[in-house]
Formats: sequence, C-alpha cells, structure tokens
Amino acid sequence: FAFVTNAGDNSVSVVDLEAKESVATIATGEYPHGLRLSPDGQELYVANVLDGSVSIIDVEAREEVARLPVGQAPVQVGFTPDGTRVFVSLRDENRVAVIDTNRREVVERIEVGRLPIQVHATPDGRYMLVANEGTEDEPDNRVSVIALDSLAVVATHEVGAGAHGVSVDDSGRFAFVTSLYDDSLSVIDLEAGTVISRYDTGQGPNGVTWVNH
Repeated sequence: FAFVTNAGDNSVSVVDLEAKESVATIATGEYPHGLRLSPDGQELYVANVLDGSVSIIDVEAREEVARLPVGQAPVQVGFTPDGTRVFVSLRDENRVAVIDTNRREVVERIEVGRLPIQVHATPDGRYMLVANEGTEDEPDNRVSVIALDSLAVVATHEVGAGAHGVSVDDSGRFAFVTSLYDDSLSVIDLEAGTVISRYDTGQGPNGVTWVNH
C-alpha cells in the first residue's frame, strides 16, 4: 500500500499498489502535507500545516486515532530509528517539536533556523537533521544537526539558499540536501563536519532520497 496526503480535502488516501486503485480515505487535520510511517509500520504520522496538528493514523484500522496540537505550521515529521520519538518541523516558529510516541504528547521544542521544512534522522540514532529554507526574499541556507541524546543543536552546515529536502545514506555518514532557491544538491560528510560536494539540479529541487545500488 501507498499513503498519499490530499492537502485540498484534508485526508490521506490509501492506494492498493497491486489493484492499482484507492481503497480507503482517512480524514486528517487541515492541509495534510508531510507524512512518515513508523519504523514498525503500525502508525502513520501526518503533519497538518493549517491547523497546527499532527494526525496519528492506525495503519491496520485505516483510521485517525489521535490528533496532537504541536505548534504553528507543521510541515514534515521524522521518526527516530527506534520509533520512540517523532520530530515535527514548525515552519512559522523556527522550531522543531519532539513527540513522545508512547505518551503521544509534545515533550520538547527546539530552536533551529528560519522556516524549517524537512527533517531526517541518521540510521544510528545519533542525530536529527533539519533543513531550514527561509523565504525567497530572505532565504536560509543552513542545516541544523540535533543530537538525539541531548536534544540540542550541536552543528550547523551551510548549503545553497533555501535548504528544503534532506536525506541520509544507510551508513549515516552522508546527508543530501536540496536547495530550492539556488537549484542545487549538497552532500554533507557528517563525520568530517563539512560540505564535500555540490551539484546543479533543475529548477526548485524539492524532496530527495538515497538508494544503495
């Protein structure tokens, strides 16, 4: 199955990939956007941008089982590898909210850069990376690195203007970041603590993922 956020009608569609059809529609908060599946595959967390909430969906039951208030303009969510916490980018607060998945409540809010968008944990459970986009008139170009043990920002990397999408390779060493306003992809060596490569892309690169061939 695939899960699709429908921002226009406040729902998530469940698509049966074998039957090639939508088999369920699940109501969410207002303007659902970023979503991630829990590591155990049992729950789906959905960021609802316009009502400041995160919907928790029971995958098997195909229904929303909780809706948590998190802050202003949640855009994306990211699980820690053990599934015990979810980080939510709060675009209009310049912060990230931390949800305890067992208690289903926000336990911390962390200051990051301007207008944070995508978040992604390293597979070793050490860090959560946050791409800070800013605005087109005043772009941000920073990636905040949050240590998961202390919940503090321990490093900041500068990439192209409008840092937006972020992903990490399976080793946890390399992060890949798209920059919306200068049409580029940057590669960060997290061990060395430096940006090691930059590639030109098409206009307005958004999400990014990494595949091991």
